[in-house]
Amino acid sequence: MLNFDIILMLTILAVTMVLFVSEKLRPDVAALVVLTALLLLGLLQPQQALYGFANQATAIIAAMFIISAGLVRTGLIDWLARRVDTGAGRSRIRFILVLCLTTALLSTFIVNAAVVAIFIPISVILAEKRKIPISFVLIPMAFASQLGGACTLIGSSTHILMNALAVENGRPAFGMFEFTPLGAIIAAAGILYLVLLARKLLPRRKGAFQKIDKYRLADYLSELSLTGNSPLLGKRWSELEKKARQDIQLIRLIRGNTAVSKAAQTVMQEGDVLLVHGDAGRLMQVKDEFKLQTRADVKIDDKSMTADDFKLIEAVIPPRSILEGRTLEGSDFRRRFGCLVLAVQRRGKVLRLRLDRIRLQAGDALLLQCPHDEIGRILRSQDLVMTEEMSELHLRKNRALIALALLGAVVTLSALQVIPILTAALLGAVGMIVTGCLTAEEAYQSINWQVIFLLGGILPLGLAMQQTGTAQWLADTVMRPLMGLGPYVLLVTLYLLTALLTEGMSNMAAAVLLAPIALSMAAALGVSPRPFLVVISFAASTSFATPIGFQTNTMIYAPGGYRFTDFTRVGLPLNLLFCLIVCLLVQVFWPL
Repeated sequence: MLNFDIILMLTILAVTMVLFVSEKLRPDVAALVVLTALLLLGLLQPQQALYGFANQATAIIAAMFIISAGLVRTGLIDWLARRVDTGAGRSRIRFILVLCLTTALLSTFIVNAAVVAIFIPISVILAEKRKIPISFVLIPMAFASQLGGACTLIGSSTHILMNALAVENGRPAFGMFEFTPLGAIIAAAGILYLVLLARKLLPRRKGAFQKIDKYRLADYLSELSLTGNSPLLGKRWSELEKKARQDIQLIRLIRGNTAVSKAAQTVMQEGDVLLVHGDAGRLMQVKDEFKLQTRADVKIDDKSMTADDFKLIEAVIPPRSILEGRTLEGSDFRRRFGCLVLAVQRRGKVLRLRLDRIRLQAGDALLLQCPHDEIGRILRSQDLVMTEEMSELHLRKNRALIALALLGAVVTLSALQVIPILTAALLGAVGMIVTGCLTAEEAYQSINWQVIFLLGGILPLGLAMQQTGTAQWLADTVMRPLMGLGPYVLLVTLYLLTALLTEGMSNMAAAVLLAPIALSMAAALGVSPRPFLVVISFAASTSFATPIGFQTNTMIYAPGGYRFTDFTRVGLPLNLLFCLIVCLLVQVFWPL
């Protein structure tokens, strides 16, 4: 029966979905706003406010971030990734197959964002070596990482979340490899699709195209030469008014045929050529104000932007980067990395002006002009991923073996049910720190705190839905008309609804919203809720139809030169294929 509490909850649910889909607020901030509203409206008791933070799913996910970081920091994952070149051969199909299998296998136990961050430059370099368009490679690689993660309990955050919800509702916990039979089937089907069929749907775009064209910078760059009556003669660019330097950036100063180092501190002379970046209108004002002459005969391209001392490079901001949520100015980017940011590409949109004021996001691609001697700083950093160069391999063999042994212990102890999964995960995380596989500071940095606070804020929403009867009301009102059509129709509807929500919002948020409804449906039908939770978990773990549905999709958007529709064209058939397979087989492995 509809009452005032349910009306309040329905209102909060609507606002929650708007906040997540519109991205007016960061997902973790939106979740905390929702939690605060639930407390203010009395839909949760104060002692229940920490339900999400105290949930075992939150602790297990945090521990898995640390375990994954231990494997990455010891160089083990990087070393394994470089073996792809040896086994891939020259065949395009074989190369993509080996790449997909490798990323899928690694992602079964490791956070897939970490795997994709390592494989982006490796995929680009090996594809160019084989003269394969990069657009043929990055989507299969990123999608395969999702397929691998769905195969084990700890490979997917939503599997961990569904396990916690099952236990809290008095159901047996999921086993470490309970998802593996169905996960292996969809992984095999997905990889075959990506290797044999997806190449007919993928765009034929090469990643080695001109970066100046990719970031549409031609109208924002100009070469200006100093005339004999220019007021800049005898001055340094760094001495110009602060206002002028905010709008116009000096990229390079050329004297004769040589690019001058420390251009901004060099005293300018007649005949010097200034390569500057800024708004077209402001460039014209500077040209007239300082009596500069445009070199209209010069074509500005990647080659002209590259010199003996400088290189034009592209780098992607990975999840958990220190740059996420900060501006270039606030992060002191120029001093930290020694590079000049020329443009930012975000989900296909190029940002070129007032870059210092843009708040950076995970998945943003930055076009940088970087001194050659500073490139190593980026390669060593965990906060940027270069798309066309691999960092030096630092395999700490002894520590790598320890990290691998710790992961094996976590998997074995959990699979044999010697200790609970939470205990095993914490054992592995603490072991990584105690044995020196990573420091305590590195462990804290490895945790995606946005995910932790998202869970802390959104899990109480699911609790409130159950306590107020909202989940039961939604099950009775929305899903009951479908109950007479049989369980298969219900499972398909639940899968499609979860998949649809996951494409526009956090996959864990989508799972938390639908899990209480699934539990209420199962109770109303008098059947096991396990198949319903599994369907939600698989649908939320595999998001292919948009570049924003999963963070690994966002990470490859710019490096692959993709458009939004590329993901839909390739990913939507895959989503529908998985819906068919999962809903048909889920009752085989988890009878109603």
